[in-house]
Amino acid sequence: MSHFFDGSPPGSPRQRNRSLARSRPRLTAMIGVAAASLFLIAGLASPATAAPPRGEEALQQLSAAQPGTLQECETLTAFAYPSTTITSVARIAAGAVTNGGRPIGEHCQVRGTMNERVSTFDGQTYAIGFEMRLPTDWAGRFLYQGNGGLDGAIVPALGLTRGGESGLQMGFAVLSSDAGHNGSQNPLFGREPQARLDYGYQAVGTLTPMAKALITAAYDRGPDRSYITGGSNGGRHTMVAAARYADQFDGFLAISPGFNLPQAAVAQLWGAQQWARVAATSTDLATAFTPTERTLVAEAILSRCDALDGLADGMVHNSETCQQAFSVKRDVPRCKGERDGTCLTKDQLTVIEEVFAGARTSNNKTIYSSFPFDPGLTQTGWAGWKFGSPYTRDAPAVGFIFTTPPAEPSILSDLRGYALGFDVDTEAAKIYATSGIYTESSMSFMTPPDPTRLDSLRDRGAKMIVIHGASDGVFSPDDTAAWFDELDQTYGDDAEQFARYFEVPGMGHVAGGPATDQHAGLAALVAWVEQGIAPDQLVASVNPANPEVPANWSPTRSRPLCVYPQVAEYVSGDPETASSFACEDPKPGLAYGTR
Repeated sequence: MSHFFDGSPPGSPRQRNRSLARSRPRLTAMIGVAAASLFLIAGLASPATAAPPRGEEALQQLSAAQPGTLQECETLTAFAYPSTTITSVARIAAGAVTNGGRPIGEHCQVRGTMNERVSTFDGQTYAIGFEMRLPTDWAGRFLYQGNGGLDGAIVPALGLTRGGESGLQMGFAVLSSDAGHNGSQNPLFGREPQARLDYGYQAVGTLTPMAKALITAAYDRGPDRSYITGGSNGGRHTMVAAARYADQFDGFLAISPGFNLPQAAVAQLWGAQQWARVAATSTDLATAFTPTERTLVAEAILSRCDALDGLADGMVHNSETCQQAFSVKRDVPRCKGERDGTCLTKDQLTVIEEVFAGARTSNNKTIYSSFPFDPGLTQTGWAGWKFGSPYTRDAPAVGFIFTTPPAEPSILSDLRGYALGFDVDTEAAKIYATSGIYTESSMSFMTPPDPTRLDSLRDRGAKMIVIHGASDGVFSPDDTAAWFDELDQTYGDDAEQFARYFEVPGMGHVAGGPATDQHAGLAALVAWVEQGIAPDQLVASVNPANPEVPANWSPTRSRPLCVYPQVAEYVSGDPETASSFACEDPKPGLAYGTR
C-alpha cells in the first residue's frame, strides 16, 4: 500500500482517509446476523488506477448452493490426483467432535500430502500436509480454513471462524493445511526458497483444485459455492486469495488480517526497542507498561471517549472521534515521583505515544501503520503481542522468512539480542528485496498483490467481509481501515457492493478482550453471496467464557458491528441489547470540543 515507507506525515491513516469515506451515502439496512444464521443452518507500490464508478449498477448474483449427501468415504484412500498421497481416511461418528458444546455431525476425515520433495537447499523433506472433513449431510459448499502464525501444523478442519461458528457444523466440506512445512521445520523453513513461497501463497493455490476434486469424488459432484476464511495469518491468506485466486472462491471472510505481515513484524521489533527504553528490567519488556498502568490509560480513554456514542458502557464505538479527543500526554497523570501505578513517567508517555503513532525509521519514514487508542489494551493478549511476541515470534519470522537474504540460524541462540539490535534504518528495506535463489521479496509472496484492485472478485459476483478488533496488539485496524478507504476510492465509492469492513470495539487479536467478539460472519457472508442480502451490520455478543468481559456487563450483552466507517450509537432501550443501537456516521462529540 502506498502509505508505507514513503515519508508520509505522522498521524493515523484513518484520520487522514476517513473524511472522504464519511461523506459518501450508506446503503440501507438489510439483515441481522440472526437471520443469516437461520438461513444457513437451515509501502512501495503505486496506487491502483481508479476504476470507473459503477453507481448503483447491480453486480452478478450467484445462485445458492444445493445440499447433497456423502457418497464415498473409506474408498477415498484410492483418490488419485497429481502429486497427492492420501495417508488416512476415517469415518467420524456424530458427536465425537464438538464445537461450543454442540455436537458436530457424522463426517469423513481425509488426511494426505501434496508435492512431497527433498530440498536441494537443506536436504529436508517438505510436503504440503492437509486434512479434509466431509460432512455426511453436505450443504454443497467448500471452505478453505486458513490457519494462523507460522503454520506448520494441520489444525483440525472444523472451519472455525473465531466468532463461535463452525463451517463443518453448517455443512461445509472443510480443508485445513500446514502450508507446506511441519512444526519441526519452524522457523528455519523460511530459508528454503520453495517453502517460503508455499507459506506465502502457493499452498492455497495448490490445494484448492485438489480439494474440489476430492469433494467431487466424495459427493459425485463438485461444490456449488466455495469460501475461504481465517484469522491473523489465516486472514492474510484470505486477503491474498482475494487478490490471487478470486476465480477459485465465491466468498472471503478475513478476521484480524495481517495482510502486511512483514511490515507488522518489523514494527514489532522496532516496538520492542521503544519499550526497552522504559522497561524497569532489561529482560522483561512488560515492565515498561504494567497491567495497572494499562488500566490507568484505559480509564483515561473511557473518560474521554466512552460517552461519544451516547452511552457510557465501557466500550468506545466512536473510535475515530476518540483518536482526536484523547491525548495520552494530556489525559494521563504524569509522575512527579516514583512509578506507583497512578501515573506514568514523562518517558513512558513519550514511548506510548510513539508506539501508537506507528513504527518509523530515524528519518521519519513509515514502516507500519499507527494503532488506535482503545480501552481493550488492558487484556493479557495485547501485552503478549507487544512484550513477548517480538522475541518469540517476530524475531525469527523477520530473520528467516521476511528478510532477503535470510539470517543465519545462529541468531536462534539470542533472539532477544536480534530483536533489540535490529537496525530498522538498514534492515527493514530487506522485506522488499530479492537475492539469488530468493526470487520474490516477502512483500511479494506474503501480501495481496494490488490489494485495492479486486476486479475479478467483484465482476464474478464474489463478496468479501473483513472484521478487525480495535485493540489488536499486532495487526492494526488502522491499516485495515486505510486499505478499505483506498479500495473504496479505487471503485468510485462503491466498494461496499462487494466488500465490507467491520471493526469490533475492545476486541484484541482475532478474539478476546472487553468486547462483543462472537459473531456470525460466515453466515452473513453466505447470505450475501448466495441471496444478495448485504449485511449492513453484524450482531455480536460477548463470550461468557471470556474472563476479560467486565463483571458489570450482562453475560448476554450484544452490540451491532457497523459497516465501516459507521459506528454504533445508542438510541434508547435496554443498554445491553444490540437493538437499542443504530449504525450512524461518526460525529464529533463533547469530548472533541474540550481539547
